[in-house]
Parts: sequence; structure tokens; C-alpha cells
Amino acid sequence: MTKVFVQKTAYDYDRIKPVVFNMLDTIATDRIGSGTKVLIKPNLLMPAHPDTAICTHPLVVKAACEYVLHRGGRPQISDSSAIGSFSKVLGTGGYAAVLKGLDVTAKAFSKTVRVNIGEPYGTVDIARDAMETDVIINLAKLKTHTQMMLTLGVKNLFGCVVGSQKPEWHLRAGADTAFFAQLLVRIHEAVGPTFTIVDGVLAMEGQGPGRRGTARPLGILVGGENTHAVDKVICILLGIEPTRLYTYAAAEQLNVFDGRVHINGDLSIVDDYEFSELGPLIYGPVLLHKHIRKHLIQRPVSLKALCNSCGDCWRHCPAKVITDQKKGVTFDYDGCIRCYCCIEVCPRGAIAAKQPFIGKLVRWLINKYEG
Repeated sequence: MTKVFVQKTAYDYDRIKPVVFNMLDTIATDRIGSGTKVLIKPNLLMPAHPDTAICTHPLVVKAACEYVLHRGGRPQISDSSAIGSFSKVLGTGGYAAVLKGLDVTAKAFSKTVRVNIGEPYGTVDIARDAMETDVIINLAKLKTHTQMMLTLGVKNLFGCVVGSQKPEWHLRAGADTAFFAQLLVRIHEAVGPTFTIVDGVLAMEGQGPGRRGTARPLGILVGGENTHAVDKVICILLGIEPTRLYTYAAAEQLNVFDGRVHINGDLSIVDDYEFSELGPLIYGPVLLHKHIRKHLIQRPVSLKALCNSCGDCWRHCPAKVITDQKKGVTFDYDGCIRCYCCIEVCPRGAIAAKQPFIGKLVRWLINKYEG
């Protein structure tokens, strides 16, 4: 049975440091020693202030680095951010300030190794730093995700996929969330994190995982050696069946986790957490998938009052269906695969997911006659 730690804390270093140290003590005695190479993989999606709850809080990252140094290891912080230079992410997010004076390497993922993760996916280019380290400490952020429901420990390791392969995999998966979820699980298994901690001290609800999300204080860190177990406990904590989380359902289908968990700590259920209103992206007869996607499910829309035509959305669109115009951006909904990368990367929160009128009508009718 896999042990998962749930600990209440706050963004006060004197409080958060002992929590991180105690969690990591469960694996450090035989895994981290003098000269051990330790990759610390936070969620560094974009340049964002800690109060936005977009990235793993810098104090959590600092505590993990100090723990590794305390054990004699060599910590390295890395990620493949969606937008902004790595130095800007470190500066804006407060990491450069809190890590000043510590013997820590901080760099973006660059070089890759080709890893076969099995059919139907074949090979994936994964960061060499992730595949050739001794230990990986996976520091995820507790956030909603417009496509995948939540981005927790398993999905955080998609950041180990470098460069153009991210949008390529989004395009290949299209609106098939099950296909994409199994991809994420396969990548997680290939990378093989040693320990996962999910930062939910200040979590995100609503239309995450970027600027459209809303910060929600939960005051917890959740950690364990098995990422699937950690993700499962967070689902329970948020009051949902774990199998509603696409990546957890995929882990069960792939038989990589037996589901047995022992919770160490206080699990206070949150019964009013706001998830993105996203239903299944593919259902019904195959011939109708295109029409269902276009007319029934949420689609990205431009909030013109907030848009400054920076171009981040169309540059990161895997399907290349966004056109930049003087009065904002427009979308080709016939080609849109509903990956919501545009919402994720928009630095101004100027793109939102909204359901078409027909979809709203169908939802209203279902609620009326089922209720």
C-alpha cells in the first residue's frame, strides 16, 4: 500500500521547510547522498507572480533545493516553459531571489534523448537532464486544466517534453482526451520521478491552468513516492471520483497503479471546488465527431478588451487555426482541436472557453429532463 502525506502549511518558510524536509526524508536515506544528481521539476508554465497560483511556489522549490544540499546532493531546477525565457520565469516568479546564494543549477531543458514509450505512440523526445539524473523530485502545482480537468503530478512531467514536440502531440491527440491522458502516463512512467509533491497551499480553480484561472487557498502540500497515489488523494480531497481525472483513469487502464493508498495526515474534503465546465470531447458516432466538437463543446473565444495582439496564442496553436487581426484574434472552429493551449499560454487571460449556443441548449434540456 502506497503512503501519501497530506500536510497543512502556509507560504512562510519557517513552516513550509520542515514539511518538505519531513516528506523527502521518506526517500532520502538511501537515494540522496554526497554527489547525487537531483533534478527538481517544478511547474514553470510562464513568467507569473506567485500570487497567481500559475507556477509552483518559489518557497516550495527553495525547500526542496535546501533539502538536497543538506543531504550532500547536487540540485538542478529545470522545466520547458510554454512562454517567456527561462530567466524571465525565474525572475518574475521570485525563484531567482529566494535561491540567491544557494549552490543550485537552474536551466531550461534543451538536449533530448529519444525514448520508446510503446504503441501507438512510438518514440518521444524527452529532456536528457530528466533521463540521465539520479533522482527526480517532481514539484507540481494543484490547478484546474481546461482540457485535462486537473494538472497534478502526472501531467507536470509533460514539461520534460522539449520544443516543438509538445504542440505536435497535442495535434496528434486532437480532442481525444483518453489518447492524450495515456500519453501523459506513458511519459510519466518513462521519466520515473522519485518523489512527487503537489503545491496546493494556493491552488487554482476555474479555467486553469493559466491567467483565466482563479487562485484558491487550500493550505496543503500533498506528497508521496507514487505520483498516481498522490493524484488520487487530491481527487478525493476535492470531492471527486479519481477516475474522473483522465490521467488517473489512464493509469488504471494501463495497470501501472493498483489503487491502494494509505493517507498520512488530515484529509479535509473541499466540497465547493470550481472545475472548468468541460464535458467529454468525443462521444457518439464517429461520423458526428466533427459536428459535436464544433457545435456542442466549449471553444476558445477572444476577449477583445483584454487582447493586445501579442501573438502568443497563434504561435503556440498546434492546429494553426488562429488568425491575428487588428481587432483581436479569430478562430477556425472547424479545425480547432479543443486542446485549449491558447488559453493556457495567453499572458493576459484574454482567451476564455465558452460553450456554443446549441451546446448550452442541449445542456439545459438534459438538466431539465434529468432533474
